[in-house]
Amino acid sequence: MTDTSTPRILVVEDEPAMQTGLRDNLEFEGYTVDCASDGEEGLQKLLGETYDLVLLDVMMPRRSGLDVCKIARREGVTAPIIMLTAKGEELDKVLGLELGADDYVVKPFGLRELLARIKAVLRRQPATEDIAPSGTVEIGRLAVDFRTHTAVRDGAEVAMTHLEMEVLRYLAEHPHTVVSRDDLLQNVWGYDDQPTTRTVDNFVLKLRQKLEPDPSNPRHLLTVHGVGYKLIP
Repeated sequence: MTDTSTPRILVVEDEPAMQTGLRDNLEFEGYTVDCASDGEEGLQKLLGETYDLVLLDVMMPRRSGLDVCKIARREGVTAPIIMLTAKGEELDKVLGLELGADDYVVKPFGLRELLARIKAVLRRQPATEDIAPSGTVEIGRLAVDFRTHTAVRDGAEVAMTHLEMEVLRYLAEHPHTVVSRDDLLQNVWGYDDQPTTRTVDNFVLKLRQKLEPDPSNPRHLLTVHGVGYKLIP
C-alpha cells in the first residue's frame, strides 16, 4: 500500500541516466517515485494512477511531453505538472503553460533549483476553509469548491488545472481588491526565480474563458492597467 503521507511523484524521462538521477535524488529527499521511459507509458500511468506531482520531459519518443500534458488535462488529470525542457525559448515555455503545465525547468538545471520548484508546487495546496466554509463559492459563471479543486458551470464540471485553481483561489481571497502581478507571482508561484508577468496574463485569459459570460468584455476578472487584476465575484 502506498504511503499517503509521502508525496508521490511520476518522472517521465526517456534518458536513462537522467531518469535514474532524478529518481535517486527524489527518493533521497523522501518522495515516493514512479518512472516512465517515454510519453505513451507516462500518459498511461497518469491516466491510471494518482500522483501528487509529475516531472514531464518535453522531447520524448512515442509522445512528446506537450502532447502528454494536453491529453492528461483534457482527460481530467489535475496533478501539478513541471515540464523539463532543453528549449529555453519563451514560445516553448508559454506553450507548455497554455497546455496546462504548472511550471517548467530548462535543462541543464541544478538539483537545488528543481527541488525548490517541486516544494513550491507542492505547497500550493493550502487549507481554504476560510474562504469557502460552506462548500462552494460563486465566481462569475463558476461554482467553485477550492477544498476539492472542482468547478461547475451550467451543471457541468469544468476542467481546471491545479495552477489555474490556485490563481483563482488567491484572487478569491482578496475580492474587490487590486492584486498586482508581482503579488500573484510571489504568492502562487512562490519562488525567487519566477516566471514573467506575461505568464500571469496568460492564466488570467484562460480563467476568463471559464468564468466570464463574455470573456472579451469581462465583468468579474478585471484588468487594472499598469497594476494587476481585481476579482468581482
